[in-house]
Amino acid sequence: MKKLFGALNHMHSQGIIHRDIKPENIMVSTNDELKLIDFGLSKRQQGNKKLKTIAGTPYYMAPEVLDGHYDSKCDCWSLGVLLYVFMSGYLPFQGNNRNDVFYKIKKAGYHFNHAEFKSCSKSVIDLIEKLLIVDPNKRLSAGQALKHEWFTSFDKGTSGSTPVLNIDHNVLERLQSFKGVSKLKKAAMNMLVKMAD
Repeated sequence: MKKLFGALNHMHSQGIIHRDIKPENIMVSTNDELKLIDFGLSKRQQGNKKLKTIAGTPYYMAPEVLDGHYDSKCDCWSLGVLLYVFMSGYLPFQGNNRNDVFYKIKKAGYHFNHAEFKSCSKSVIDLIEKLLIVDPNKRLSAGQALKHEWFTSFDKGTSGSTPVLNIDHNVLERLQSFKGVSKLKKAAMNMLVKMAD
């Protein structure tokens, strides 16, 4: 997550908004380097001018993208969704149709009721909450997220070594088989988003 926020921070400083951050667009190289890929929907922001085109993958889209008035903070929301998935193996916003999903996104209708969150630190829960805020003005930027306690606590205790993480075996199994939703349902949702634009 730290590398992903670092990549976002750099992109945003150059005025680039990715607009389609999701697990399928993150690659891990043979030497464990993370790469953010698929910049097909990315856009350069001109000054403070907001973007209007509805773009992205529905389950990871920020509320302001659905309203057609957004900036780089939409990518931070997407990483908040991704962090939620990494911690639990579940998508935070699910529904039976596009309207259900979009309604939950616009209201930030997620919860930490999954058993997997019981073993998560308060600091990672706090980071997720500060990323999944409907108002982008109150949401952390990529640079602010990098300074969050969850990241700094790892930096303080490692002394140059890689921290040892105890990850729930059930979460690992769910992530290994994670599909979120079926390919057909994903394709249908993406088509509906394009039709709504």
